[in-house]
Order: sequence, then structure tokens, then C-alpha cells
Amino acid sequence: MHPNPIFHDADAARNLAFARDRGFGVLAINAPDGPLISHVPFLLSEDGGSVALHLVRSNPIARLLSEPRAVRLAVSGGDSYVSPDWYEVPDQVPTWNYVAVHLTGTLEQRPQDEMRALLDAQSAHFEEQLQPKTPWTAAKMSADVLDRMMRQIVPCRMTVTGVDGTWKLSQNKSDDVRERAADGVEAYGLGSDLAVLAALMRGAGA
Repeated sequence: MHPNPIFHDADAARNLAFARDRGFGVLAINAPDGPLISHVPFLLSEDGGSVALHLVRSNPIARLLSEPRAVRLAVSGGDSYVSPDWYEVPDQVPTWNYVAVHLTGTLEQRPQDEMRALLDAQSAHFEEQLQPKTPWTAAKMSADVLDRMMRQIVPCRMTVTGVDGTWKLSQNKSDDVRERAADGVEAYGLGSDLAVLAALMRGAGA
């Protein structure tokens, strides 16, 4: 996370809402030979206290969960290179604006009989965002195929003990300078979700 406190102006509720809406992140855990990382969809509880996710049984992280382990879940949003020329003021340097939220806590493997409920909850959460599509459900699968596939994945729960967010949106610039940079990001930026990031930059001085 960026060390400048000016980029940590979002409260816990905003950081949690961002992570909950995004629903996809990078799970990291220490291992004897170095960090292990997995890219995972997840469900964050309404109170922000727990994360539900699943891992393929052969995932090296899953193999470490014979007991609860300390982990971090990094959730990224829009990002872009920012050219100094877009500020239209002298003596500026390039930078990269972005949004990222880190959840820290403890990950544990849950009993296998919780896998179906987790699968149903995850698929329902994402399917309902695909309106007007009729939601997919596990009931569309053959029972034996579903059972075989569920045996290949394990349910996990992360207990969240810390929340931190970096919203690096050029808050250290004046409103007019920041808005010109936002225009540059939206028109020419290099990164992802450029229009969303530009809108966040424009609102950062509010």
C-alpha cells in the first residue's frame, strides 16, 4: 500500500464496500519456500468480518490449511499511468493512480459438507448481476457430475482482522490540476477501468 496518508482517506465502510462489490482478489500466504498467491472470487459478509471462498483441492494454499493460517487478500480496482503533461503545470513527474483494498486475517478450511451452500451462494451473487439473464443454478447439472466436481474443491473462510485501502487519485493536487489529469486518464490512460478511475479522481476533492 502507498505510504502517504493522504491516499488513505477512505474509511473502513468504503473500503469494505469496494471489496464486496469487486468480489475478486489476490490471496497471499507465506510458505516455507516463499509466498503463495491465488486469484480467487469471494463473498464478503455484510458486516465485513468474514470472507467465503473456495480453492481447488490441489492448490498449494489449500494444502497448507491443516490449521488456520495468516493471509492477505488484495482487491484491485481501476488503475492508470498519469502523464505529467496532463497537469499543465511545471515540474511534475509521472505516476500511477489506482484503487486497492487489502484485507488481512486468518484463513481456515471448512467442512466439505459446506461446499454446496457456498457454491450456491457464490453463483447466485454473481448471476443476479447478469440481468436480464435467467440465473444459472447448480440444479441444472447432473447430480453425479456436480458431486464429482465439488469433491475437487474445498470451502474456506477468512476471518477479517484488518482493512486498509489506497485510493491514489491525485488528492495531493489542486482541483483544476486533478481534473485535467482525470481528463487525460479517461481519454488516453494506460490501465483498466479508465472511466471509473477518472470519475473517482474528479470526485476526490469533494
